[in-house]
Amino acid sequence: MILAILLLAAAPAMVIVREEDVKRDEPPPHGAIGMSTAYRLSDAAPAPRSMEFRKRVLHADAAIGLHRIDHDEVYYVLSGDGDVTADGVTQRLAPGMAAYLYKGATVGIKQLGKEPLAIIVSYPNPRP
Repeated sequence: MILAILLLAAAPAMVIVREEDVKRDEPPPHGAIGMSTAYRLSDAAPAPRSMEFRKRVLHADAAIGLHRIDHDEVYYVLSGDGDVTADGVTQRLAPGMAAYLYKGATVGIKQLGKEPLAIIVSYPNPRP
């Protein structure tokens, strides 16, 4: 318990991350369906950290493939349109909409239309 408190105290009070500093083009996770631009914003924060906060832009016909999640997760749409699926149910998402996805569900999201789908993905990390 004391070790955990010391580790938390060692983290800085704030970290500023420029998305351009963490930007990289790569296939999306869970199936490498198409191409995307990933912004691993929380990866720039030193450990320990209790959450992930990432931006991902899915290019034309790209998708984060179906996968089972072991934590709650949120997909928030910044721009573009997409279909989000959770346990076989698919819903359309547009800018300003969020999908709150629950632990144990099999989820994924696919880009639709001509405009890339830009989303924020956030979820908790396991406790250190």
